[in-house]
Amino acid sequence: MPKASRPAAKSDTHNPAVRADARLDGRPGDALRPLSFKNHIAPSAAGSTLIIWGNTHVICAVSVEEGVPRWMKDQKVGGGWLTAEYSMLPYATLQRKQRESARGRVDGRSQEIQRLIGRAMRAAVDLVKLGPRTLWVDCDVLQADGGTRTASVTGGFVALSLAVKKLMAGGKLSVNPIHKSVAAVSVGIVNGQPLLDLNYVEDYSADVDMNLVMTDAGEFIEMQGTGEKAAFSQDQLTLMLSLGRTGLQKLLAAQADAIATG
Repeated sequence: MPKASRPAAKSDTHNPAVRADARLDGRPGDALRPLSFKNHIAPSAAGSTLIIWGNTHVICAVSVEEGVPRWMKDQKVGGGWLTAEYSMLPYATLQRKQRESARGRVDGRSQEIQRLIGRAMRAAVDLVKLGPRTLWVDCDVLQADGGTRTASVTGGFVALSLAVKKLMAGGKLSVNPIHKSVAAVSVGIVNGQPLLDLNYVEDYSADVDMNLVMTDAGEFIEMQGTGEKAAFSQDQLTLMLSLGRTGLQKLLAAQADAIATG
């Protein structure tokens, strides 16, 4: 049976700058949704986990392919490669989503998200130490309720870490190529209130929507922020970044626990 990590601990203290009004799901403005990981959900993968984050469920799995892409060989680039694919299954939302294979192409949103996942994972890995092999990070959304890209990054790193542990245990890697931990979370402004970890309803109605990807060293890899319905001030940006940092630190701790129990 897959091992399940402990749910992320709920915070007992909240940011005084964020109003404590209950949201639709009862959370304060600076609280994450409940989070857990079920590892080894895909036995054929080198590493895998099912991340359950609120009502968003994503299977993240890593496969290993010996060898590197042709372009790396042609350019005589040393080391290995890491890339990602992202897909939302047809039944992940209330209205059926057509399979991309049926359309014959990956849609723009999926391309954007899988590139984000790939960039985030590569920022955590020394590709030279990886050796001449390719790691594929596949993220498949089973159920979507906001934050599928942040769940894919956060769960993808757990699956990646489990895959590397397996490669090292099997003697295929002598040195751990992972030098940073990476997690992602959303923040936004809804009805004038800064909120952490938006669900679908909040994301849909947000005045400002932002996704943050950060390492355990406190470095930002990516910030995707948009004024969807309104512009935002420097003060609001500062508060959203502070909210995001707090949430990311909790996510990184939950990841570490999931990897340790894996």
